[in-house]
Amino acid sequence: MSGRDRPDMSPDAETGLSIVLRQLEELDALAKQTLQDLNTVAGTERLLKWKARTAALISDAVGQQQASAFAGIQPGPSFTNDLVEEFTDLVDCYRIPLQTLAKQLSQSPSSRS
Repeated sequence: MSGRDRPDMSPDAETGLSIVLRQLEELDALAKQTLQDLNTVAGTERLLKWKARTAALISDAVGQQQASAFAGIQPGPSFTNDLVEEFTDLVDCYRIPLQTLAKQLSQSPSSRS
């Protein structure tokens, strides 16, 4: 559901939602490329750059509180020796909070708190 489908959605929330959804798409593309290349080291480096850029975009579009929460995400320890599984777990630790934020923005008439 896009912001345009919700007439009660503020322009700020619609912009924030659009940015969050775009970052989710970028995350999925980054994950797909990394899994095709099977180079999780380079993928993890790209993921960290993406995370910093995403936090800055969230700060501008949604608010500093949400950006700080996203930037503060630290993946837990991994006990597998499967680099692909560890990478997909890392992707999920960023995907889930972004999906949650997108849901909040789509349900809220105001994005700033």
